[in-house]
Amino acid sequence: MKLRTELTGKFIGGIDHSSSLLMLGSCFTDEIGHRLAAHGFNAVVNPTGTLYNPLSIAATIRNLQAQRTYHADELIENQGLWRSFDHHSRLAHNDRSQALKLINDSMATGYDALAKATHVIITFGTAYVFEHAGRVVCNCHKLPAGQFTRRRLDIEEITDIWRRIIDYYPDKKFIFTVSPIRHTADGLHGNQLSKATLHLAIDSLGAEYFPAYEALVDDLRDYRFYADDLVHPSPMAVSYVYDRFASTYFSPSTQAEAAIRYKAYLRSSHRTLHSV
Repeated sequence: MKLRTELTGKFIGGIDHSSSLLMLGSCFTDEIGHRLAAHGFNAVVNPTGTLYNPLSIAATIRNLQAQRTYHADELIENQGLWRSFDHHSRLAHNDRSQALKLINDSMATGYDALAKATHVIITFGTAYVFEHAGRVVCNCHKLPAGQFTRRRLDIEEITDIWRRIIDYYPDKKFIFTVSPIRHTADGLHGNQLSKATLHLAIDSLGAEYFPAYEALVDDLRDYRFYADDLVHPSPMAVSYVYDRFASTYFSPSTQAEAAIRYKAYLRSSHRTLHSV
């Protein structure tokens, strides 16, 4: 008896330990990216912090490309911390100059990673955006909701900017995926509309697509594979998606090397833990 609709994928290859990976997008990007790093891959993951919508990710790439430097008057203060609308709250600081340093250091790291990247892996989380003074922000930083307008992007807005970015970097391999994390704050129907918009945009681009969304939502398809919040994937589900990514993009020899490097990583982590 068959009890699940298992994904069938094809081997693509192209990623090994000589590859340089830049990964941008939702918190699901962080999960997969950290596993790649633990398996010895050169992966820079969300240097400016977690990003959720396609326009914010695109704007970040444009800012990295331009080697943008931020200035003190671009920061905002909220709840005792200085922040940037273009960066995640992990770069916030109670000292304005320190916040600015964290932000500009993250930009330098991101620029270097983008310049060296052989592969750029993008995870779209939501098609909904927040705008402040007519500009899409990466993070609202818990400011009053009345300061923002919220809307859902249309497919053309996404494809227009991403087609230009892909064309600008013909030497880099772009891989797109859609985060399986459900944005239940949008309502279940709203979440479906959002994810459908992201899927249609990627399909319209004709870009390479890795089915992380389908692996959890259609293949595993069970709340046993979700965390207690019933929104985020469990560690077991993340491992399953990572294994599918590995079997899609890593040759057998690369997978074997990754296993060796992961064991070394675990030994190193164990020594560090018990030397404290």
